Amino acid sequence: MRLKGILLTSALLLAILGPAQAQQQTQVIAHRGFWKTPGSAQNSLAALVKADSIRCYGSEFDVWLTSDNQLVVNHDETFRGVTVQDATQAVCTAIRLDNGEALPTLRQYLERARTLDTRLILELKSHRTPEQETRAVEGIVRMVHELGLDARTEYISFSPHATREFIRLAPKGTPVYYLEGDADPQTLKDWGCAGADYHHKVFRQHPEWIGQCHRLGMKVNAWTVNKAEDMQWLIDHGVDFITTNEPVRLQQLLSRQQAPASH
Repeated sequence: MRLKGILLTSALLLAILGPAQAQQQTQVIAHRGFWKTPGSAQNSLAALVKADSIRCYGSEFDVWLTSDNQLVVNHDETFRGVTVQDATQAVCTAIRLDNGEALPTLRQYLERARTLDTRLILELKSHRTPEQETRAVEGIVRMVHELGLDARTEYISFSPHATREFIRLAPKGTPVYYLEGDADPQTLKDWGCAGADYHHKVFRQHPEWIGQCHRLGMKVNAWTVNKAEDMQWLIDHGVDFITTNEPVRLQQLLSRQQAPASH
């Protein structure tokens, strides 16, 4: 009778949600925000707002520590002739993005995020020294907490040191992921990571890592995935998140797979 009850419950769940939703569906993360759309630019406030407007799970963005120990949002180490680590905040924020916005400070970015719903996938770039990275992590964690965004923020980094510092300093349970792709799932678990956040080609080389992460209670994110065939392979292999420059394409692909079959 107990088994019969479980089967009936499962059938009811499938009837209500459909098979795609009864399982955990792959979630969409907009890489540097939703920037491939009019009026937007990579890592701009507009890109954050637009990622939220299309209901992405998260919007990824990049953070640097300036020479005067301030935090700014930008991807490239050197942008429009300015090397961010060697420049002051004032010099960095005088730079204009492709959509005309000023390069934002982290505070400006987070203040804008407070009015939105999308999760914040914050990447700390690898700096020249561990000391810089520790100062950056301390400042980031403090600012995120001050603005009441702890529950919506996840941290990622290519730097093993920065990854471990986020694990050490962020509130317990905050998701922290490592990006480099050179650590197996058990190593990530031992560090305290929430999972693997690797280039999609790493998972092509080590498809077993996806299942290993899940068996260890961790999540899997793949980046930066822009072709439909790569998206489909990752969906078929059960990754939890896909980070992409083409969030609408990925949403459409996922939506088609959720649609009930016609008879």
